[in-house]
Amino acid sequence: MRPTMFFCAFFIASLLAVLPQASASATCRCFPGDACWPTENEWSQLNKTIDGRLVKTVPLGTPCHAPTYNSEACAVLKDGWLLPEEHYESSSSVMAPFFADGACDPFHPISKPCTLGNYVRYSVNVTSPAQISNAVKFATKHNIRLVIRNTGHDYNGRSTGAGALAIWTHHLKDLSIGSYSDKYYSGKAIIMGAGIQGYEAYEIADETGYQVVGGECPTVGLAGGYTQGGGHSALSSRYGLGADQVLKWEVIDGQGNFITATRDNEYSDIFWALSGGGAGTYGIVWSMTSKAHPGTPVSGLNLTYTNEGISQDTFFNTIETFHSELPAIVDAGAMSIWYFTNTSFSISPITAPNIPVADLVALLKPFTDSLDKLGIKYNIVAKQYDSYYSQFKDMQGVIEVGTAQYGGWLVPRSVVQNNNHALMTAYREITESGGTFIGVGLNVSRKVSGDVSNAVLPAWRDALIDTTLTTPWEWDNPALMLERQRQMTEDFIPKLTALSPNSGAYMNEACGLLSSPSFLHCYGDFQQPNFKEVFYGTNYDALRKIKVKYDPKDIFYARTAVGSDEWTESEDGRLCKAT
Repeated sequence: MRPTMFFCAFFIASLLAVLPQASASATCRCFPGDACWPTENEWSQLNKTIDGRLVKTVPLGTPCHAPTYNSEACAVLKDGWLLPEEHYESSSSVMAPFFADGACDPFHPISKPCTLGNYVRYSVNVTSPAQISNAVKFATKHNIRLVIRNTGHDYNGRSTGAGALAIWTHHLKDLSIGSYSDKYYSGKAIIMGAGIQGYEAYEIADETGYQVVGGECPTVGLAGGYTQGGGHSALSSRYGLGADQVLKWEVIDGQGNFITATRDNEYSDIFWALSGGGAGTYGIVWSMTSKAHPGTPVSGLNLTYTNEGISQDTFFNTIETFHSELPAIVDAGAMSIWYFTNTSFSISPITAPNIPVADLVALLKPFTDSLDKLGIKYNIVAKQYDSYYSQFKDMQGVIEVGTAQYGGWLVPRSVVQNNNHALMTAYREITESGGTFIGVGLNVSRKVSGDVSNAVLPAWRDALIDTTLTTPWEWDNPALMLERQRQMTEDFIPKLTALSPNSGAYMNEACGLLSSPSFLHCYGDFQQPNFKEVFYGTNYDALRKIKVKYDPKDIFYARTAVGSDEWTESEDGRLCKAT
């Protein structure tokens, strides 16, 4: 019995009426053990059509469990398990433990045998569009669940799936800077294979005198869920979201066709959809071409203090003051990341492209003056760098994985300007109940993004704070993790939605909104009815039509992706059409 199944057993009686039957049928994907599952010979034939690129899954954590336990290999895995580097060279491992389901990791007992659980069964380590097309056609012919994955950087479980065949794009590493011109843009562009990670793009841009919009975690793949989900960046208040940079997509659709999509060609609809309309549902990206901006000096600033020697009211009032200064900071072109619990506050960092360090310090002066007036001791470091990548390497810290569960909400500028104290009260209640706040302060309004055509959630254009809330992850304690998921969805997030009910959430960081808390991963993807509005807003209906056009056989599925509400997962991970 899977560990989560034990803790979810008490929900069975109430769910029997809505769960799909765990057997092969015309409405379910074929599952390992079914009569329809491909034979070894059929898998071998697929392998021939994809140039021997088929990889059968052996879970990354296998050396940590009987009967193949290896103490030395397991120690290495355990030391690196919380770092993304440990996972993204694997064809099957995922970084969000909630979706690995305890099947095979270094933190469960050695005596517990590894199972495949929610991991994919096979992956295709693709190196050509033809391999992708052939794999899509094989999955369609045999009615197998298909998963698109690159690094496994995904809080929402979209890059894995029980009984699935994965299209693994991680080694698509073509990368160059060149010129691009159409009626909307003329300038330099970065051309990235689907496997390019942030640091690789930053390096080539830096070497050639440019800077490109990408995530704060340097190992995230840029052409996948990051840009397709919108993609905020330390450069966003200067240039907009990742999706605002896209000039061209090369993509294989649900029928295996290779498509080149731009804003003004015959495939402008899928260009629009891929640019912010969610990943994993329209096609498999081969490459992405995006704007490369001229390099500039970049300033950075870190600041930290604690509640030592002051009352809790005073401590939270100081954070409220910082929030009141955010509009001026982001309107100057800077982006801020900050963290706080109920005992400590940290700006880490403010990134300010083309803003002299003295001007950055001046932007923060109303806040630091308020701290000085209260006699609060704080540590501050402000520096100016020759380039964005120099500032990034020096001030952006290591981001661990597998340490937390997440939830999020986009807070509009109007809430901070008109209801700042109520917002701070909500944040305070959350942090005093065990949550940690991570804020991303930015301005990605139309004034900043310029003339773009994409499916970015409209709420982004009014947002001042992308709120991310976390609760700590504890291994081998699924009952507590379910309770913390419930806490996130039922207690924490509603405090923010009450202040801005018409806003939405960043789909790449909003795990707390994915599903009804008692059901998440007990019985798969029982989503909240409003995920369409929360992640896609008024774009959803148009996106659904585009999916039908380019994926008429509905081969692409990912949790919370467009069309995902038309499918459901049984406890063993079988994917079936919803009834």
